Amino acid sequence: FNLFENHSTMNKQLLQNVMENNCYSDRSKEAVLQALAATVNRDSTAAHYMFQDDPYLTPRTSAEFKLYSLSQESGRLAAKHIVNTNPKFFQKDFAEPHIPCLMPETMEPRIEDVSEAALLERIMLRKVKAAVDMYDQLLQAGTTVSTDATNDLLDLICLYGDHDPLQDDKPEVEDVEERKASESHRLGEDSLENNNAERIFNLLPERDTRAYSALIRGMVKVADVHIFNALISAATEVREKYNEKWDLIVELLKQMNEQKVKPNLLTFNAVLKALRRCGSLARAQSLHTLSEMKALGITPSLASFHHVLGIFYKTGNYLMLTEVAGRSFVPQDPDDVYFFSTAMRICLETKDLESAYRVHNLLNVGENWRLLGDSFQQSIYYGRFFNLLCMMEHIDVVLKWYNELIPSLFYPNPQGMKDLLQALDTDNRLDMIPQIWKDIRRMGHDNKSDLVEELLSLMARDRHSPEVQESFAACALDVRSLYKQGQVAKVALEWTTASMTNITTILLAAQKTKQAWDMLNIFKTKNRVPSEELIDEFLVRIKDGQQAVELVQISASFCLPSTPNLAQRVLQEFELSEEQRYGGGGQKSICIPGSYLLFIHVLVFSF
Repeated sequence: FNLFENHSTMNKQLLQNVMENNCYSDRSKEAVLQALAATVNRDSTAAHYMFQDDPYLTPRTSAEFKLYSLSQESGRLAAKHIVNTNPKFFQKDFAEPHIPCLMPETMEPRIEDVSEAALLERIMLRKVKAAVDMYDQLLQAGTTVSTDATNDLLDLICLYGDHDPLQDDKPEVEDVEERKASESHRLGEDSLENNNAERIFNLLPERDTRAYSALIRGMVKVADVHIFNALISAATEVREKYNEKWDLIVELLKQMNEQKVKPNLLTFNAVLKALRRCGSLARAQSLHTLSEMKALGITPSLASFHHVLGIFYKTGNYLMLTEVAGRSFVPQDPDDVYFFSTAMRICLETKDLESAYRVHNLLNVGENWRLLGDSFQQSIYYGRFFNLLCMMEHIDVVLKWYNELIPSLFYPNPQGMKDLLQALDTDNRLDMIPQIWKDIRRMGHDNKSDLVEELLSLMARDRHSPEVQESFAACALDVRSLYKQGQVAKVALEWTTASMTNITTILLAAQKTKQAWDMLNIFKTKNRVPSEELIDEFLVRIKDGQQAVELVQISASFCLPSTPNLAQRVLQEFELSEEQRYGGGGQKSICIPGSYLLFIHVLVFSF
């Protein structure tokens, strides 16, 4: 500890964390690692930690996150398969403390003597025949096998039958009859009668509920709590009216009481989930269910609050958020992972920013973040949170959250980026659009035409300082490079009149007349007609008489009705040479440019 005495604040914090985690004792070998981890904050500028070992595969979108993470997990499973099938090549263990998951799995029993420990080892390894033989040897030796060990053996036999389960690394059975026999053994079809499960069950001096439940799938003698939970979950499917659904649930609960089957957390969660489909009965009965849970000493899980929140949120009652505030939860129900995304959806629908912050604060308590669900659920949660922030918060706060969440936790979809652009527009911070455009490109959303056109429209709408207009022009030129221009680009967008007009307007506002003039050629190439306002904007920016004449000719080539007025303005506002005014002959058509174009337009439309 003296090593830390005169060092930095971080080391002093580390010392404190070490002492708090009691890492100086031999009870926890991971305490030092936990203390070190507590001194390091998440890097909000980096991708998810699982990709830090391979920056080349850093995801840019939620779809890539899912693809890369699944690929990585597939690689781990493949490596694990190789290690387990060739354990003799992977015997060295360098990890301290020992990490069992990195070593080959032990598939053969190590305990050779006849004991209950040897029986439990064979049950854990799913060695059905060896476990039954060990059980018989224990009985023959006069050794009493505990009830729990016997029930574990019954569970194993009723799941796999009297035969060992098929191993994934075994060669596929070629003979059809042998394959059918193996499948029937694996499915436990021979476990119905006159088998080891029946024999061992009959040898039990006392049969508890768990022993009967081990045979329920084949013989249906009595149901345990898990079967009642499944029946309660299905109750809403077999009745139509709300009161009939609830009456069936009550009947099942009464049967549990009569058979002395004690309900657990999943029982009450099944009731609450079913109540969500019971209409007006739900509110009163859900509160009664929570009271029963409290009376039995059962603490609700996040799934419990998820169901209750789904029942009460339309009334504006967010009492459940107060109940869960500051609490740390552990996974207990498969539906636990839906609480955060559902709560944030409700906050978004009701535009309740304060409640959204409360939900997010709960997420950061302890290890509650583990209950956020898979990558899809995480994307939904953060997407809703960010959408609400863009609608309700000041832009400075939105940008703070933007930098905090992206890309370490969240990869916004195109709609999320449009929400951010709208937030910039609302608070008059359009100067940040070029920076946001870089993020759009990095996330791979630069091929989404609606997003790109929204961005161009915002930059072209208003006039800004020269510095901002210069950055807008650079951004517009970068956007222009993504459109098809004679050759297929890596990310190709289809030109639209709106995109052409907006890019041209942005370039003109930045005094980039040459690049803007090139855009007029793209109009002609793509058979698109520029607006009269855009032509007028060109005329304002042009300083050269020859370009003004060419502009009139371009306007005439597009058959714009404003061409005569444009020609008259050019004659009045620019000093033109005789050749520019009265060139060689040509057809007298306002839609066909010629040498006499200026003169003809003025002359014809003056009468």
